[in-house]
Amino acid sequence: MKQYLTLEICDYTGTVEHFLRTRSGLTRRQISRAKFTENGIQKNGRRCRVSECITPGDTLSVLLEEENENSSHLVSPPADMAPLDILYEDPALIAVNKPAGVPVHPSGGHYNDTISNQIFAYCFAKGGSICCRSVGRLDRETSGIVLFAKNRPAASILQRQRISGIFCKEYLAAVSGYLPADRERQIHTISLPVGTDPDNPLKMRSADTPGHKSAITHYCTLYSAPEWSLVRLRLETGRTHQIRVHMAALGHPLLGDTLYGNNVPPPESLSFTRTALHAWQAEFRHPFSGEVIKLEAPLPEDFLAAGITDLRLSSLLQNS
Repeated sequence: MKQYLTLEICDYTGTVEHFLRTRSGLTRRQISRAKFTENGIQKNGRRCRVSECITPGDTLSVLLEEENENSSHLVSPPADMAPLDILYEDPALIAVNKPAGVPVHPSGGHYNDTISNQIFAYCFAKGGSICCRSVGRLDRETSGIVLFAKNRPAASILQRQRISGIFCKEYLAAVSGYLPADRERQIHTISLPVGTDPDNPLKMRSADTPGHKSAITHYCTLYSAPEWSLVRLRLETGRTHQIRVHMAALGHPLLGDTLYGNNVPPPESLSFTRTALHAWQAEFRHPFSGEVIKLEAPLPEDFLAAGITDLRLSSLLQNS
């Protein structure tokens, strides 16, 4: 279905074009695309030229998505899939808490049991087919926040925020071995290039090799035990498997990580049967309003079973 961005003019007098370029968050290309589409830009409910003047009290509507742009190629998810855990939704965005073991996008062996299939089915049931685009992704075994944009301009703006660092995600990971707990908000940085492992196309590796891309991970240790530690991580770059590769290079692979963990079993006291990584928090600016949005995904059962409750985590954060 068609989607419009509606903008109320409060403190501006000038042309439609100047307002859209300076106040809407849309790019010149997106504005031009709407301008040459029937009823693509409307002032107070009627089509207008971008050279027209607007004043406080006027309303602008800009076409963001055409009716023929949708995700109809996605098939309905299985009826026995757990329902979406929606953390945030508005006309432009939807964020969900992805369970471990569920892929974000269809791929070999997973054609309908993905978060993308669920998002499409959910949006379609609400009134029409919408083309939702994920802003970043998570590995199948990783749990936590996945953000989808419901139209092309929102996706484009949020992607630019990812590149510039405005869109920031923080992760929690349980790693093998003892790392001293950090105090006074001490932050460590891993800066190791990441690229494809020539011996295993499914695997990445860290090496200063031509073709490898720069990768930077910041982390602090929240909790230490003799056999494992809990770390909080923030990515400055978003390379494939970056956290898993960097922590393994540090000598502390993620618990349950069969690809980078050298087959070291987790301590018997823990129940991680998957890579112990959770996309815990996200912060970004709304693509159109500019409002700062902060999201947090509840801890999954295997983290809770490790004794990392929300209350305990809050205490650890205060001490770090």
